[in-house]
Parts: sequence; C-alpha cells; structure tokens
Amino acid sequence: MLFPMALVWMSISLAETNRTPFDFAEGESELVSGFNVEYSSGGFALIFMAEYASILFMSMLFCVIFLGCDVFNLLFYMKLTFISFVFIWVRGTLPRFRYDKLMYLAWKCFLSFSLNYLLFFIGFKILLFSLL
Repeated sequence: MLFPMALVWMSISLAETNRTPFDFAEGESELVSGFNVEYSSGGFALIFMAEYASILFMSMLFCVIFLGCDVFNLLFYMKLTFISFVFIWVRGTLPRFRYDKLMYLAWKCFLSFSLNYLLFFIGFKILLFSLL
C-alpha cells in the first residue's frame, strides 16, 4: 500500500541529493561542471565523495523505510545497491526540470498527495478499530 509514497520519497530524495532532474546549482552556469570549476583536486574529490555518500545514505533510508531492514543480511545490501543504481540511472535518462516546475511538484502535487494519503490511513485506522 505504500508504493505511491515510495515513488514520492524517491523523487524527494533525488531533489535532496541534487541529482540531474533537480540539479539547479549545476544547471545555472552550464559550464564544465557548474559550481565545481573553482575547486582543485582535493576539494573536488571531497565534494564528489560527499555527494555519493548522500546518495548511499538516501538509498539506505529508502531500504529501511520501504523495503525492510536487516543490516546483517546480504539481501539488504543488494537492495541498497539497486536503489543506488536507480539514482545513477535516473541521472542518465531524465531531463532537467525548471525551478518553477519543481516548486509546483512539491507544493501542489506532493504535499496534497501526502496529506491525503495520511488522512486515508488515519480514517482506515479509525474504521478498523471501530469494527473491532
């Protein structure tokens, strides 16, 4: 029942990690690598390691929340690898959003959808407990 919320979470995670559909800082200048041009080798490496660490962290949160969590199981790490692959796959396939489209998506679509989903589950819980 949480599949639609998983899609919303994945989109929000992409926006939070500044990946390609939502990478506005890099899309501003359209230079070689946008804002990263000013950094030399050490700072550049640290920035990119931090970006990919945030991708791994968001993938881990996705696995824990939606796919089940058992850190000592090999299946958990396979799920983590697959979700991280999806992050990189999206970068290669989706075009860049405009900033106003992201604001519309966040405020008009995701917020209303999430609140309605929350109200649905609260109503479902009240209905379930009233029948028992």
